[in-house]
Amino acid sequence: MSEEGNIRVFLLDDHEVVRRSVHDLLSAADGMDIVGEAANAAEAPDRIPATHPDVAVLDVRLPEGANVEICREVRSHAPGVACLMLTSYADDEALFDAVMAGAAGFVPKVIRGQDLIQAVREVAAGHTLLDPADTAKVMERLRGGGTRSESVQVEDVGVKELTSDERQILDLIGEGLTNRQIGERLGQKERRVRKGVTSILAKLATERHHALG
Repeated sequence: MSEEGNIRVFLLDDHEVVRRSVHDLLSAADGMDIVGEAANAAEAPDRIPATHPDVAVLDVRLPEGANVEICREVRSHAPGVACLMLTSYADDEALFDAVMAGAAGFVPKVIRGQDLIQAVREVAAGHTLLDPADTAKVMERLRGGGTRSESVQVEDVGVKELTSDERQILDLIGEGLTNRQIGERLGQKERRVRKGVTSILAKLATERHHALG
């Protein structure tokens, strides 16, 4: 929080019109300050922690996996930052990304302005917008088990191509651990965990594309 008790918000979106619209909306809301912005994934990992936000609003439609890795990187080095993912579609892909990123939640870009403001306030207060049951179902399907539900329609991506280390990392992601915490749990350097997450995302992306194709 700022000295005035306002919620500090950082924005990441590569679409200037969207970023400006969100900036204008949130900065006009009572009790919120926009403390920084980035237009691409390369700027975000350094700029977000440097501005000490309470909430980082991240565009989901960045290059494959970039949004997930940015969120994980930020949470490892600034665990007090709640990441809220902004997506074009509130679907299973957005849920998958939010779970893998350890985000506090996701909201569609078509959300009403007042609802976005409320979502930022919720995650700033330490609440999650993700249903724990839905999160558990996503992880179960990633491990290759479980059945479809009406609320969660995650493709059968499977994990048959993952190494034993990657499977361990995936399980700990499901527990909500950051890269740094996973490294401590497994006795590995954070850099190795980060590479493992990148590999997992690449393999799961390939499997999802094959499933959809």
